[in-house]
Amino acid sequence: MHRIWVMRGGKTVLRDVTLRIGVGEHIALLGPNGCGKSTLIKTITRECYPLIQPESAMTILGRDRWDVFELQSALGIVSNDLMATCTRGITGREVVLSGFFSSIEIWPHHHVTQAMLDKADEILERLEVPHLAGRFITEMSSGEARRVLIGRALVHDPKALLLDEPTSSLDLHAQHELRLTLSLLARQGIGLVLITHHLSDIIPEIERVALMKGGRIVTDGPKQDVLTPEILGSLFGLPVTLEQREGYYHLW
Repeated sequence: MHRIWVMRGGKTVLRDVTLRIGVGEHIALLGPNGCGKSTLIKTITRECYPLIQPESAMTILGRDRWDVFELQSALGIVSNDLMATCTRGITGREVVLSGFFSSIEIWPHHHVTQAMLDKADEILERLEVPHLAGRFITEMSSGEARRVLIGRALVHDPKALLLDEPTSSLDLHAQHELRLTLSLLARQGIGLVLITHHLSDIIPEIERVALMKGGRIVTDGPKQDVLTPEILGSLFGLPVTLEQREGYYHLW
């Protein structure tokens, strides 16, 4: 995207944003609440549309026009909003299968093939949670449900996963398990675009970080250059202490 502006509810949320992400690249977008991170993801997935400006341009995987359903197949989207739409007890396998239909449940008019069933079970094995296949989502922990939701995003073998605050509402153990899952996927060659305001969400495999504030990207570069006490203190508006341990960064 080049010089993108986006308005929501009469308010300018993204301001002159330029960002290029390569296929297979792992990048984190870090910033305080309300800085425009989620809107940027929604702009990539075509839930939000940029203003028409003379110098603005936006392409996704080399194309500037997409059928939204086709785009959702090319980009695996993991959003907490999806889980909130579950209205009845469905199993982990059904959550994964729903990705084939761009829904969050399996409805009577959906035709589930044996190939889809095999793919769903393969993904649960890949994520090391095959035991969740027959468990109802209402009986899962938040961390288990989040991993099943990642499985839903993998059914079409996407070029990249877009993760919006993936560790939100998870306890310490669940956060750790989810980060291990993301590291596993990154090593398998799936690109990751991670939206977060928690520095510890940035797994070692992510080498590039872009910082957002006030609807703008204020810093973008290699992780070791961007994640410094001075830069992060300016981003969050207070003095901070930074520590690195086993490839993870911790801030307080």
